[in-house]
This record gives sequence, structure tokens and C-alpha cells, in this order.
Amino acid sequence: MSLLLNLAWRNVWRHRRRTVIVIAAIGLGLSLMMVYDGLITGFDQAIYGNAIKVFGGNIQIHAQGYSAELNQNPLLPLPNDTQLLAAARALPQVVGASRRINTGGLVSNHTGAFPVKIIGIEPEAEAPTNIIAQHVTAGRYLAGSDQDVVLIGKGLADEMNVRVGDRITVAGQAAHNQMRSRTLTVIGIYDLGMPDIEKQSVYISLGEAQALYGLPGQATEVTVTLQRIGGEAAVMAALKPALGTDEITSWQTSFPELQSALAAKGQVMDIFSTIIMVIAGIGILNLLLMAVYERTREIGILGAFGMLPRQISVLFLLEGGLMGLVGVAAGIVLGLIFNILLGRVGLDFTAFSSLTSYMALINSRVYPGLGLQNLASRAITVLVIALLAALYPAREASMREPAEALHSV
Repeated sequence: MSLLLNLAWRNVWRHRRRTVIVIAAIGLGLSLMMVYDGLITGFDQAIYGNAIKVFGGNIQIHAQGYSAELNQNPLLPLPNDTQLLAAARALPQVVGASRRINTGGLVSNHTGAFPVKIIGIEPEAEAPTNIIAQHVTAGRYLAGSDQDVVLIGKGLADEMNVRVGDRITVAGQAAHNQMRSRTLTVIGIYDLGMPDIEKQSVYISLGEAQALYGLPGQATEVTVTLQRIGGEAAVMAALKPALGTDEITSWQTSFPELQSALAAKGQVMDIFSTIIMVIAGIGILNLLLMAVYERTREIGILGAFGMLPRQISVLFLLEGGLMGLVGVAAGIVLGLIFNILLGRVGLDFTAFSSLTSYMALINSRVYPGLGLQNLASRAITVLVIALLAALYPAREASMREPAEALHSV
């Protein structure tokens, strides 16, 4: 086998220009896929990471029985919320953890009534990680001591025709299924550039929510925000000893529409990358097929020296596999170089934030990752395509009769 491997390696470089072109095609294809994967990682953090912050953090913890009554927005107080906060904040991956009261209700004024989520938050605890706090465009953000005030989105403000200082009525179901309502002053308006999302939620201080819903000193939810999406499983496992009977979920479960968007995007790229590699595989097929016809006499000599047709076939398969391996190595090096450089300087997409609603969530530069998350599967795909491209030339070479091949010009 070592003899065949040495012969294959020598034959790969007999026509350097053609080999370099094929390897360059494979390497550039793989490196572009790594750049794409790295860029998508950056977009995931910039867009989906920010969307997760808007919707309530990477991880949510609720009291036992919450999931069974999820559609009814149950107000089940957490028995050990302060211990959970301490446990979460002690983890290095966690950048923020806070208590909330989260329920459904209505806001109304002279223009009508609108269904919303009514969320009581700890403003100071959430300010560093809450995208809402960073996009208040009128009035101000909430403070922990605030009473009788509400923070709403621009989409809802436009729908209700209200401005900072106007009064709106907030109504929701309290802990014992009693309806509670209170007229509050609009203290601030946030603008995410996404009117549909801005119509969905209004924010009040946790103290105000506790008074409104009859939950003194209590919370119904602990939200945990991580440095990067993707580390939820490890953090959830680390928090299990502190949970007791509480329920813990991640954004993949709480916001399945985001998970579906990520999965669909990955499937599209898998198809696209396979097409790129098939094109590169055609180059390998062409190179090896030309080699079969150019080396007909050589194949005859190998057969005359006793090399079996099977061994000749393996020789050409090894040549295709070696070109694939060199192409993969070159692609990995190029991809890492591109992604490291782009990861340092970042890419400014803020000019395109108005193109689509989800692009509005990009509030800074996008910093690509290394693009290693799909590298193994992509490298295997490249090698398989390289070997498949070498199959037909290998078969053609193995079927040459030594006597006829020796007389070939």
C-alpha cells in the first residue's frame, strides 16, 4: 500500500499547473464555506442573540407547573428566586440574570384596547443586557423605584396615538384569577425598528408589577443572559442543583420560531456548499480522466510488471483522495486566515439595518467566528466528492489491457 501511496503522490504533482488549479478550486470552495459559517456565527450573535435578549434571555426559570399552564400565562411565584439569581450570576458564561413577573393582558385608551405581554422587570439589573434599554428614543428607561409608569414600544405608541406623558390603562389577571387594572403614565418609548415586536410588550418596574398582581416581594420568572448563544446546555446543567422542583428552559424551547429560522438557514447552506464541491469534483474527474489517456503506456507497463487491475484502480483513487486532502488542508488554512482577520476588524452592517425587520437588531459591527462548527462534515463531503470523481477514471485505468496499452502512442 505504501508503494501505491508514493506513486499516487508523485503522480498528483506530475502536472503541477492542473493539480494546483483543482486544489485551488477545492481549497477556495472550502474556505468560502468556512467564511460563510463564520459570518453566520457573527450574524447569529448580532441578530438572534439580540432577539433573544428582547424576548427574555437565553434561559428562563419558572415554578413547577408553569409549562402545563403556559397558554394561560400563569402567575406562579418562584419559591427560591434569590438563590437562583446567585447561582446564575456565579457562572462565567452568564452576563446577566434578573427576576421578572411576566403575564398577559390589555392596554387601552380612547383609541381602543390592545393585547400585550405585561412584563415587570428589575431595570438596573437588566440595563446592561436589555436591548430595550439601549433603544429608548423618547422619555427615559425605567428605574427600580418607579411607580405608576410604563415603558412601551414605538409601534404600540403609534397604534394608540400616545406620547411620553400620556396615560394608558394596563389590565391583567392577578395571582388569584382576579382582574387588576391601573392607569399608568408613559415614561418612555423604545424603538427597535420592528413595529410588530414593539406592539407585543409593555414594561413596568418589578415593584409596580408586584403591587398590581398581588405578589409582594415575589417573581414568576428568572431570566439568564449568556455571552454567546450556544452555551445554554452547559449553563442549564450547572444550574440544576439549585433548581429543586423548578422548571428550566432555553430559548430553543421558549422561542421555537428563532430555532426554526436558524435550522432553515443551515439547510440552505448545506445544499449550496454541496453544489460548490460538486463543481470542484468535476475538475478532479477531468484531471484524472485526462491522466488515464495520457498515461496509457504507463498503465500498460504497470500491468506488465504484475500490478493487478485492482491495484491500478486503487492508485487512481488515491490520487483523487490526495488531491481532496491537500485541497481540504489548503481550504482550512485559508478559511482560518480570512475569519481571524475579519473577526478582528468586524464588518459594519448598520447601513443595511433598514433593509429588513430582523436586520434592525444589528446595533454594532458583526464579528465573524472561526467557522469551525461545520468543518468536519464539510471536509468529509469534500473528500467523498473527490473520491467519487476519481471512480470513473480509476475504472477506466483498471480496464486497460497491458498488451494494448503498451502499443499506445
